[in-house]
Amino acid sequence: VNTLGSEKLAQMASMAGVRRFVYVSSIKVNGESTGPVGIGGGKKFSAGDASNPTGAYAWSKWQAEKALQTIASGSDMEVTVVRPPIVYGPGVKANFLRLLMAIDRGVPFPFASVSNRRSLVALDNLVDFLCQCVEHPRAAGETFLVSDGQDLSTPELIRRIAALMDRPARLVPIPVRLVLLAGRLLNQRDVVERLAGSLQLDIGKSRSLLGWSPPVLTDCALEETVEW
Repeated sequence: VNTLGSEKLAQMASMAGVRRFVYVSSIKVNGESTGPVGIGGGKKFSAGDASNPTGAYAWSKWQAEKALQTIASGSDMEVTVVRPPIVYGPGVKANFLRLLMAIDRGVPFPFASVSNRRSLVALDNLVDFLCQCVEHPRAAGETFLVSDGQDLSTPELIRRIAALMDRPARLVPIPVRLVLLAGRLLNQRDVVERLAGSLQLDIGKSRSLLGWSPPVLTDCALEETVEW
């Protein structure tokens, strides 16, 4: 669906005379992380980085990007690719929703010693950026990264959500290596690495080329999500 479905839709759009096709890909096309698990630092992903997809989902998104670029090269239709990180907001599902529910229940998290950094993007910010990509003449044929422009550590994210819920942030100081070991023993290594790892995006190109900046602050978007 991610690859062939997107390709077929783009082919039909081109035949119908659509001027621009904006494709929502994934930052996973760049890679899974930008630094060692548990600590910040490392080079942020940028729009010009070489692709490094890991896993079926990332690979399918990357293949779709290449298929769309091929279609664009043989037609008058412009293609713009947008790679977001985790998207949150009202209606959020999967891991972010599970995180909200766990904080609400008072579940303790063994991440007090984690000093990672992660980029997120609020749904409203993503939609605003997609609208910019539809209209802006300089977006044609480009690949962009998008985020809220404010990277948070996992403990900081938990604290902010807990405060909005009027709940205590139950963060337990356990060495990162023990957290990773527990994740492997419980067959939850991927989940632990996503929560404790760093994944940062450089949105400088989005700002400079399109003159875009996130219209919604992270705290406001988190509050809207918690209220939902």
